[in-house]
Amino acid sequence: MTVIISAPLPEDLLAQVQAVATVIAVPAGTLPQEVVAASDRHAVTGMLCTLRTRVDDALLDAFPNLKVISNYAVGYDNVQIDRVSARNVLVCNTPGVLDAAVADLTFGLLLCLTRNMVSMHDFVRSGGWKKGPAPLAIDVAGKTLGLLGMGRIGKMVAKRAKAFDMDVCYHNRTRDEESESQDLARYVARDELFQKSDVVSVHVPLSDATRGSVGARELGLMKTSAFLINTSRGPVVDETALIEVLRSKRIAGAGLDVMVQEPLDTDSPLCSLSNVVLQPHVGSATVETRRAMIALATENLVRALCGKTPKAMVNAQVWKGSIR
Repeated sequence: MTVIISAPLPEDLLAQVQAVATVIAVPAGTLPQEVVAASDRHAVTGMLCTLRTRVDDALLDAFPNLKVISNYAVGYDNVQIDRVSARNVLVCNTPGVLDAAVADLTFGLLLCLTRNMVSMHDFVRSGGWKKGPAPLAIDVAGKTLGLLGMGRIGKMVAKRAKAFDMDVCYHNRTRDEESESQDLARYVARDELFQKSDVVSVHVPLSDATRGSVGARELGLMKTSAFLINTSRGPVVDETALIEVLRSKRIAGAGLDVMVQEPLDTDSPLCSLSNVVLQPHVGSATVETRRAMIALATENLVRALCGKTPKAMVNAQVWKGSIR
């Protein structure tokens, strides 16, 4: 068996893959079909890749015997899942291991926005402190955090907000009765979440249904004093509409770890707006979390190659107990 690896593997994990298959290394972001010789493509049965590798018909046609794709991410918007499933190719991902890290960054953005932490950093460095007192920020305690999406990450953000004495509400496709019974968050209608929240935090996966689902209408419902945070996927938010409400101060600000185009161009309007805090898609970017992610991605791949059920499967319906 031959597998393509387009993610940085520590030596111990690489050895695990090499114990069961021949490895072809492909630089992250490079199309595998541009690197792997045509004579070697039929031998490829597995691939471990990042979100930068687009898995579509062109890649599937180039590797007709590909049976398992292990994504080094919890998201899989780089994969045309319907096309892949139609060819009985298994897709694995890395859920669970990054939830706490993303929740930490989400709450960090919340504090940066409400307490003006980034602008106050600049205020001190520029000498503004010597010229007069700093502008006042706002308290977090007693404010309402609205969670759009109440999955694993949403729940962890709710726990952090509760520790800061925030009121937490959520909207989800299905009610989370367990969280409600624990007084972790209360369910509200979608429009009410945007209308009543002091901070709206987006935690929904990217799909055809959610693409652009936070648009001009939803942003128009928000308080002028409210903040928007997005640590899910950039295209969930209509970026043009967001830039407009930020420019016109129709909302107070935004904290973004994800954007429509990544990496973000420095000439993007988002880079020039003083009421925006930007991060370079680093929700999971801690030493411990990235190690756990790549370890799970590796384990998923090796287990599938060996005929053992992977721990995390996106399209489990195609798994037949073996990739052979």
